[in-house]
Order: sequence, then structure tokens, then C-alpha cells
Amino acid sequence: MVNISGSMFRDSTTRELTPDEEVQKRAIWDAMSPRRRKYVERIGYENWDPFQKPNDPLDTRQDITKRTTQQLVREFLQTANKKDYTNEYGRGALETALGIVNKDEKYRGVFDFCVWYYNILIKEGHVDEG
Repeated sequence: MVNISGSMFRDSTTRELTPDEEVQKRAIWDAMSPRRRKYVERIGYENWDPFQKPNDPLDTRQDITKRTTQQLVREFLQTANKKDYTNEYGRGALETALGIVNKDEKYRGVFDFCVWYYNILIKEGHVDEG
């Protein structure tokens, strides 16, 4: 049987329960329906933490500049040329902002490539540095 930490579904941190929490945990277990107990048994009673912190809502996740995905996209699209802006363009900006805020390696690669390519375009005179 695979040992899955009950907290891995939240913020990936494990913690030791206090003696009072252990008593409450047992009381919660005793009051559970058999169906719900199956879930706990799958991850293991000792790994189950009924006092987990909730997941961060997506809209409060921020990048290193302390901006949310929505703030990044809004600020970016305000700088976009209106005649070049399409729904696909906006979706691309949103998808990239989500990837960056969520620290998705795919979008780190996209970002690094774009910076590298932009520098080539400048170096070869295809884009003015202004």
C-alpha cells in the first residue's frame, strides 16, 4: 500500500498534532460514516489531519511582484495595442500569467525563451531597443 500524506492535498506540510487535537481527531473518526472512513483508511489514519489549512484561493496567489494573475493580465493588456488585441491574445496572456503565478515549469521555459529571442532580435537589428 502506498503511504500518502493526508496533507499533501493542501500545502504539503506535515505537522504534529497536540494531545488535545489527537483526542478531537479520535472523536471525529468515531463519528464518521463508514464511507468517509474508507478515504481516511486509504491515506492512513496516522497521516490524516482533520485540521488542515484550506487551499489558498486562486485569486490570492501572487507572483514575486506581489501581483495576482488578474492584476498582471489587466496591467499587461492595458499596454497592448488595441488593433492587435484578440481573444486568443488575451487567453495567451491569461494562461501565461497563471503559469507564472503557479510556478509552472512550462511557463518558465516559455518566459526564458521569449527573453532570449527578444535579445536576439535586438542584437540583429530587427527590434529597436526603445
